Amino acid sequence: MSPTAVVLGVGPGLGMSIAHRFGREGYDVVLVSRGAQRHESYLASLAEAGMKARAFAADVRDRAQLSSTLDSIGPADVVYYGPGATDLNEMPGEITTTTSDEARAAMDWLYPAIDVTQHVLPGVVERGGGLLFAGGLSSVLPMPALGALALSSAALRNYAVTLNAALAGKGVYAGTLTIGGVVERGDIHKLVESRPEQFGGLTAHTLDPDDIAETAWQMFVKRDRAEEVFNVL
Repeated sequence: MSPTAVVLGVGPGLGMSIAHRFGREGYDVVLVSRGAQRHESYLASLAEAGMKARAFAADVRDRAQLSSTLDSIGPADVVYYGPGATDLNEMPGEITTTTSDEARAAMDWLYPAIDVTQHVLPGVVERGGGLLFAGGLSSVLPMPALGALALSSAALRNYAVTLNAALAGKGVYAGTLTIGGVVERGDIHKLVESRPEQFGGLTAHTLDPDDIAETAWQMFVKRDRAEEVFNVL
């Protein structure tokens, strides 16, 4: 049987690049996102490339729905956690005005990562597989304007690298992609590009998701580092 790669929070940018990169290595790909509207085009793209894929609609913040979906997917060899936490229309206040309620709301993107890990870890350990997480640059560099999002980003990064330390002796990999830039083809890229008067130009501030996915694959295969930082800001 072919190994399975689960891409949680799949979108047209990095999520699909991750799916294609692991699919090229012979992995059956499972896509998960909140809505199913774009699944048909995603699956067609993978099928055209000769890859086997399935798709499920689930919100990772709904624990019951998430658990049911992961049960339906079955055992996984690699799980990528990359749900988008940022709605540029509802950015949080900067850090000096951050409230505890805002911090708790931001952490709603950390807790599902823990739920996912607990659910899939026995199978991943059995297969000697891995876990990959995607986070933001505010986890390693002070970015006051991101407010509470900087807190949840730092927490997710720490969770990933600490998991890697805990699992290394079990032949399992965990790593995080720390992203500082606008990922091309993604939803945020499309929004920012459409509002130059609000966000400014994108020149020299974008990242190619295929390059990031290649790095993710190399991290998973070599297992020589728990983090890679991509910074064009």
